Amino acid sequence: MYVDEEHAAFKVEQGGKTYYFCSEECKRTFLAPEEELKRMKRRVAVAMSGVVILAILRAGAFLALAAGATILTWAPIPQLPWFTWGWWLFLITTPVQFIGGWTFYVGSYHALKNRVANMDLLIAIGTLTAYFYSLTVLLFPKLLPVAERDVYFEVSAVIIAFVLLGKYMEDFIKKRSAAAVRRLLDLAPTTARVIRDGVECEVPAETLEVGEIIIVRPGEKIATDGEVIEGSSSVDESMITGESLPIEKKTGDVVIGATINKNGLLRFKATKVGADTTLAQIAKMVEEAQSSSAPIQKIVDRVAALFVPGIIITSIIAFVAWNLAGNFTVGLLSFIAVLIVACPCAIGIATPAALMVGVGKGAEYGILIRNGEVLERAQKLTTVVFDKTGTLTKGEPNVTDIVPMADGGKTADDVLGIAAAIEYGSDHPIAQAIVRAAKERGLKMPEATDFNTVAGKGVKARIRGAEILVGNLKLAQEAGIKGGAHETTITSLEEQGKTTMMVAADGKVVGIIAVADTVKETAAAAVKRLKEMGINVIMLTGDNERTARNVAKTLGIDDVIAGVLPEGKIEEVKRLQAEGKVVAMVGDGINDAPALAQADIGIAIGGGTDVAKETGGIVLVKNDVRDVATAIDLSRATMSKIRQNLFLSLVYNTALVPVAAFGLLNPMLSAAAMSLSSVSVVGNSALLRRFRKKAY
Repeated sequence: MYVDEEHAAFKVEQGGKTYYFCSEECKRTFLAPEEELKRMKRRVAVAMSGVVILAILRAGAFLALAAGATILTWAPIPQLPWFTWGWWLFLITTPVQFIGGWTFYVGSYHALKNRVANMDLLIAIGTLTAYFYSLTVLLFPKLLPVAERDVYFEVSAVIIAFVLLGKYMEDFIKKRSAAAVRRLLDLAPTTARVIRDGVECEVPAETLEVGEIIIVRPGEKIATDGEVIEGSSSVDESMITGESLPIEKKTGDVVIGATINKNGLLRFKATKVGADTTLAQIAKMVEEAQSSSAPIQKIVDRVAALFVPGIIITSIIAFVAWNLAGNFTVGLLSFIAVLIVACPCAIGIATPAALMVGVGKGAEYGILIRNGEVLERAQKLTTVVFDKTGTLTKGEPNVTDIVPMADGGKTADDVLGIAAAIEYGSDHPIAQAIVRAAKERGLKMPEATDFNTVAGKGVKARIRGAEILVGNLKLAQEAGIKGGAHETTITSLEEQGKTTMMVAADGKVVGIIAVADTVKETAAAAVKRLKEMGINVIMLTGDNERTARNVAKTLGIDDVIAGVLPEGKIEEVKRLQAEGKVVAMVGDGINDAPALAQADIGIAIGGGTDVAKETGGIVLVKNDVRDVATAIDLSRATMSKIRQNLFLSLVYNTALVPVAAFGLLNPMLSAAAMSLSSVSVVGNSALLRRFRKKAY
């Protein structure tokens, strides 16, 4: 529920920001989500247990009646003739009413105190009216001209149980989302090797200080942000920058905490520690984006602001009018009938009924939708921003070209086989791509000896006595290999955004191998479908401009923003929002998490990091980017059903309010009418099962 800062009952200052709450319960949930979730779980258990018992008793009663018996012969209660069916319902429902429903009463109290009408108030009025009316029938049977069977304890219990279950699920999801920040920080290493007093020692990473010298060996995570002072290596920074290939690091280069050192020993000086590191700043951005998004006021709360006061006023007017006419009994029955026929059962399930079907249908297609706010925003979506690496592309290098030199005397398979023999055993992503390509072709790799790795340049070895080089142009130049046709080939391939490896034998270039992070087979279809839906598509990546433009051209994307770090991604999303666009961000990496949280809708690729998945409002489990369009279609369809349900429930119930007010509808018929409105809402929601995923 939206909370007006001027009239908020409670406020809490945390992290330099002020948060406003409508009730004590909401404040407790914010401050101690784990404890409040446990309390909510206990209330759900009480409520659902009561409903299950009622269902069992009711089923038993129907079976007994079908066998020609009565309730008294079915249950061992003839010895207690006063303890009839209504009293059994009373005993079972009362704990549900006052333990399970307590959260609604507290919420109603604070809503009234703040002069607003919310869902809690709707539930409280409806259930208490049904409960106390039924209790009055039991205690004072002569006061109302109805039979004891005309009690509505079950109505009250069912409303409380299922609405409470929905609130619990919502709180549970919020708890998981909050864990995203903790998961970010957990990625950082817990220890570091540091030089203190001239001695290398292992210390807790949290004790590191700016200026200290830290050592990181191959395969280890870098403990904190710093500047390399000695050594060279390649570092996997994909989790932070989105760059799919490892970055070569040498003296003077910057390293980022939590990234992975691949193959060389590095010594670096710490420049940022603790809360100042890049990783900690990303975590902070996720947290701020999640909390700064103004919560959308629920549709039901907006309806309730007008609906509830109107119903209460109408019931009071009916009661007073009949009393002035000299008929207290009809006045009381009219008062109760109006409240019961307008009971928010149908309104209360209008949203969850559609959500249940829509979310279930999404799960069937591998699309997880977190909450109703995502659905509400999806209908207004104007722009979809895609991350590149791991989202539109496969996230790993693959061999794209093998070009044998005309004067080299080797075929493409010969060139690939030689390179694979040299790179076999290396854990560098480019080397693994070359070996994988050779295996896919079924090539036999010759035996290589005398390996010599040249950091940042390539590998030297011998095959059948010949000296073989596999590496970049710098390695060729150092080996005395002069320029030629191979340089023209390399330039052409690199202009396409590809990384090239030269293969030379005894000082002569025999071929060129190019690798690149290739696009996913389904990406182009996804972009095309989104454009057909009238949605603007943008690529936002930390990769270089040339590579990004080539990928975008392949996919048919016109708008490209390249070379953007995590803090830049969130700023780009904010810029688009400031221009009036409703933005969905699609990503899979840690570097995407802040932008996913900031976007109106965050769509996380299921094969990505846990942080991305928990920050996203929609998760695509099958890693198929075509599901972005399907998720939007499904969200819009579900939102349409919610609107239809609200219309059905309001029109249906409201149309009968005047009938009840004029004394033409007794409480029993009111309850039947209320039930029919619920059936119409459930039936309409069930039609959403006919939703089908479009072929793209």
